[in-house]
Amino acid sequence: MNVRWIAAALAVLVLAAVCVQLGRWQLHRLDERKARNDVTRTNLSAPPAPLDQIVGPQAVVGDQHAWRTAVVTGQYDASKQIVMRYRNVNDRPGFEIVTPLVLADGKAVLIDRGFLARQGAELAPLSIPAVPTGQVTVTGRLQRSERGGSTNGGTPDDGTARLINGPDFAKALGLNLYDGYMTVDKQEPANDAAFGAFPGPEIDDGPHFFYALQWFFFALLAIGGLVYFSRQEDRGDRSAGDTPESDPESGAGSRPEEARAGAAD
Repeated sequence: MNVRWIAAALAVLVLAAVCVQLGRWQLHRLDERKARNDVTRTNLSAPPAPLDQIVGPQAVVGDQHAWRTAVVTGQYDASKQIVMRYRNVNDRPGFEIVTPLVLADGKAVLIDRGFLARQGAELAPLSIPAVPTGQVTVTGRLQRSERGGSTNGGTPDDGTARLINGPDFAKALGLNLYDGYMTVDKQEPANDAAFGAFPGPEIDDGPHFFYALQWFFFALLAIGGLVYFSRQEDRGDRSAGDTPESDPESGAGSRPEEARAGAAD
């Protein structure tokens, strides 16, 4: 085997190792998703409870609280309402309206009052249902603050934002907000009928297992190809080594000039 063949074989082995690691990563993601689904099922079946009892003094809605039903009572601050752009519910583009609910202790929680489907190409809702006045009791599902990596989509700009993020909203609105938000399931007084409801969580294993199988298959394919071509190379080398260069008894391999000379004598 020459150096080029050895380098190609090493490259194939590295590729196979990468595929195996990607397959293992997909299985790890599958385990994480199953664990998250277990938490979601538990939270969905848990009875409603006051928000502060669920999240504790840290006032942070974490992954362990997702889809838990909380109950809060307070007054909406309509002056600090935010329109969430580029939202999508059941494959319908539109907007969500987030309004802070100020509680009796002075803290506030972001309430996602509902979804308004886009009617055309408008960049803002044509009309937003009025905020109820006075005391309001909201029963809804908890969600952790949305994060968008390095983007600043959670910082409200001119009354709009792309991500619902408690700490970013708190800085912009000047409120002592919970880190997280709630979606409305039930409200007293009742939520406006113009708002669309939100779908429940997707509780399935996702595509991770099949993605893992694909990566393992690619690894086997790479190894199989290496074995096949190495055997072909080995057969070629042996065939080249078995080919006789000359046969003294038969005269094979003698030069044409010598043959012609012998014939002339």
